[in-house]
Formats: sequence, structure tokens, C-alpha cells
Amino acid sequence: MIMRSATCKDALMPSPSPYTRPVRILLVEDHDMVAEAICLALERSPELKIVARAGSVASALVDAQRHQPDVVLMDRRLPDGDGVTAIAELLALAPDARVLVLAGEGSASVAARVAEAGGAGLILKARGLRELEEAVHRVAAGEVVFSQDLLGDVLDQLTGRAPGLGANLTPREREALHLLGEGRTTAEISDQLGVALNTGRNHVQRVLEKLGARSQLEAVTIARREGLLT
Repeated sequence: MIMRSATCKDALMPSPSPYTRPVRILLVEDHDMVAEAICLALERSPELKIVARAGSVASALVDAQRHQPDVVLMDRRLPDGDGVTAIAELLALAPDARVLVLAGEGSASVAARVAEAGGAGLILKARGLRELEEAVHRVAAGEVVFSQDLLGDVLDQLTGRAPGLGANLTPREREALHLLGEGRTTAEISDQLGVALNTGRNHVQRVLEKLGARSQLEAVTIARREGLLT
């Protein structure tokens, strides 16, 4: 994957910006075609400028420190880590930046994690490039941007009125879930936890019940969606 800094201004020639300085954006996306489409779409606006592109958390941290962007547009899933988890490190290196997370799918739990980490919002890739451009403008202006269908649940979780999915998992069940995420069998999970096979099966079964999953694969899928697994 590309891990480089680049701008797109040679691809499009936007009209002069009416602002003294355009909003400077660090785009963090590991898929080249997606990154290029976003880059071209955002730089149609003379008020926005991509100052760097990164394809991993590691390169994003380097570019954030080097360029001190106004907005970091951060893909949630990257080859070397979770974009939400990286928010605190990004803000430590570029304290004036606003971090907007871009995700393929979202949930109230993931959105709440973004807010708790100091992120400025979460937008779904399915929303389209025009809505993404608007979200970047709003975040740069100091707003917090979350999808309307997630916002109420996010506020409930942040104020403690509604526990997130998986909040009732015990420490042992969380261990079992992480082992499921690594592709371990029930026998391997039991061995890793140092419990009898039947006890291991019970842990896995309770994980499925608490996540509302019908299979181990579905449990892992739900856990990843909810940010319980990175």
C-alpha cells in the first residue's frame, strides 16, 4: 500500500480560494483508488487542500507532526491498526487538528469511541463524496459531525444512559471473544484460558448470546462492527 505524502493539485485546477488559507487536510486511506477519488473530490472546493496522504497509522503520525493539518480524514481500518485508537496519538502530535473518521460501516458504539477519543465525528463511506466534503467543512468550522441515525444513541452511551453492545461481557468472555477473533477453535480457546472444554464452550456460548449472534463467525463480525475487536 502507498505510504507517501502527495497532493492532488496537479490533477485539478481549482479556482482561487476566497479565504486567506484553505483548510489543510491529511488524508489517511490505504486503498489508492478510494484515496484518489476522495482527494480529487475534496480539492474541487477551493477552500480545501490535501497537504499529505498516508496509507497507515504509522505514516499518518509522521505526516500529522510534519504538516500540522487542520483536519485529519482518517479511515477506520488500516493495515497496521485501528483509526479510532490512533486519534489520541494524532492529537498529541497535532493538537490543533480535528479528526474525522471515515468508516465502511458504523454503530453507536464505534461513534461513541470516536467522541471519547477526542474525534470530531464519524462519516460512512456510503454517504458519498459530496456529503463527505460538507462534513469536512463542518468539522473544520468546529462542529462535531455524526450520522443523524447514530447521534441519539451516541449521546445515550456517552451519558451512561445506554450501555454499548457487549458492555456486559465478563473479562473471561472478552478473552474468549478475542480468541474467536483470532480464529481459534473452542478447544483452543479452552486450552488458552486454562479451563475444561465444557467451560470454554459455555464462555463462547455466552458471548454469542450477549452479542445476539447465531454463530461464532457472526459474533466476530458483530464485535468488529461494534469496535470490540480491532
